[in-house]
Amino acid sequence: MMGIPALRVPQRFAQLYRKHLLEQGVLDLQYSVQKHCNGSVTLPVLPSAVPSLDLPSLQSHVAEDTHSYCEIIQIQAPQLSKKGKVKSSQQRIKQALQTLMINKGEIWRAELDDDLPRGWRRHGDLVLFGEGCFTQPVWREIGSELWEAVALALGVKRLAKIKQISQDGFRTPVVTMLLGDNSYVTHIDNHIRYEFDVTRCMFSFGNITEKLRISSFSCAGETVVDLYAGIGYFTLPYLVHAGAAHVHACEWNLDAVAALKRNLQLNKVADRCTVHPGDNRRLSLSDLADRVNLGLIPSSEQGWPVACRLLRRDVGGMLHIHQNVTTPLRHQHQQPGETPDSQRTSASEDEHEGVMSACVMSTSDRETWDAWARDTAGRIGALLKDITSCSWRTSIKHIEHVKSYAPHINHIVLDLECRPIK
Repeated sequence: MMGIPALRVPQRFAQLYRKHLLEQGVLDLQYSVQKHCNGSVTLPVLPSAVPSLDLPSLQSHVAEDTHSYCEIIQIQAPQLSKKGKVKSSQQRIKQALQTLMINKGEIWRAELDDDLPRGWRRHGDLVLFGEGCFTQPVWREIGSELWEAVALALGVKRLAKIKQISQDGFRTPVVTMLLGDNSYVTHIDNHIRYEFDVTRCMFSFGNITEKLRISSFSCAGETVVDLYAGIGYFTLPYLVHAGAAHVHACEWNLDAVAALKRNLQLNKVADRCTVHPGDNRRLSLSDLADRVNLGLIPSSEQGWPVACRLLRRDVGGMLHIHQNVTTPLRHQHQQPGETPDSQRTSASEDEHEGVMSACVMSTSDRETWDAWARDTAGRIGALLKDITSCSWRTSIKHIEHVKSYAPHINHIVLDLECRPIK
């Protein structure tokens, strides 16, 4: 049996290597990354890219460590990635529905191929489809047998479809249950258990990289305020993995508040969290936070004055400011062999949120993010001075790319350190 080529690297550098291979367009997304008992990780690469891989340069660029290593090996029994599994699941759906149509004396038409789902999100035994699928009249004529056949093909018991996100200020999903009555689901992310009602609360899959980053923080002894807590996307990583002493979680969607309280109990961290229902702009707290999380997009700007009021006056702290930043389109001189900016975004799409992931940033993207960060740092400094009547130093510590909604529209997070000048 012929294997597939993969880059073998130490586990501690695996994410760095994966990010670099993804940016270079040589990571084989058909297969999954695999961990091995000897402490190594194998990253599948496209066979066509292997001859051009310069391993010494790759190692020096990605992991400047004398004990690091990277080598190409062959994997004889590769495991399909989620993307690869979705393709085979799509085939099972098509085969099941073709059989159903034949049994009903119907003819399978070409337009039905285009009306099948291209992707979905799975929560345990429930699959959530996005818009743009199962719209043909024939599906309504078949009725409940359709959903039973689809569920059987996917190995689940419940199906639902999300039409849109309402503009009610709470981001309430408009979800219809297609099969099954109970809309409560359980989702486990990085050993954190989330339970929620899919018809009342959003679950943001695209924020997984930021949740993992927060989990790597060292917040021992810190008081954290999460201004837009939702069902606990970031609150729970701060408590479960980052070790925050206490988190104040603010949320105005009462359905999300109920799910948040349940998830705090499920993960046994409720004793270290205070939930504040309602508009965070009316929060009575001040001068207590070592860290404030502003996880609202497209902009968290309305929460900036609140965050500044919350920071400790004696030593300051860190703000994690989320924003969707748009890079202006402009004609640039393209060097020979260079990929145009308009083509540098992967086509891996999150059907649930309309999100394009694995964006490869361009020079113009980085320049725009830096400019936004500098402007934000200046404005936060001015707000802090107005609120406290003393001068502050605001330092840009890091800009993290979370996901891309479209070419040149990126969700980023600014880590801004704020210290009073004494």
